[in-house]
Amino acid sequence: MIEWFVPETTLEQRLLDDPELQRGWAWGSPRHGHPEGAVGRHVAMMLAAIAPDDPLRADLRLLTLLHDTFKVDAREGLPYEPDTDHALLAKRFADRHGCPRRIADTLALHDAPYWVWHRRGGDRELLEQILQRAPDRELLIRFVELDAATLGKDPAFLAWFRASTH
Repeated sequence: MIEWFVPETTLEQRLLDDPELQRGWAWGSPRHGHPEGAVGRHVAMMLAAIAPDDPLRADLRLLTLLHDTFKVDAREGLPYEPDTDHALLAKRFADRHGCPRRIADTLALHDAPYWVWHRRGGDRELLEQILQRAPDRELLIRFVELDAATLGKDPAFLAWFRASTH
């Protein structure tokens, strides 16, 4: 079990009980964009930044719990390959555990805005296409901002993203 994590719903408890989630949270050492090391430390930092009265709190928590959990199984540098991309692996996990469809579909897109900025030169038209594919545009935007605001992330990405979406 993860001592620091207190589930707020029965779905969160079910996710926590799965050894795949526990293994994913334990994985990681300090690296570019994640100086905190283990995925669970990144998750804890993000959870602490979600206000108790945030109307999207439950959804943001689910996305936070799962978004990087499957980096342990991913081959970095190969985004959007169904069998190796951590976002698609997280989507499948969410589907298996009965997470709402908009959560699973948002997980699949959660890193796409970064890739647009990092690998496609900040193509705003491409970003807009991704946001249009999101089942809940506001939720994806809020989640990307939450993730991008954590320790070790490039603040230039967050500035570009906010300028492109607000």
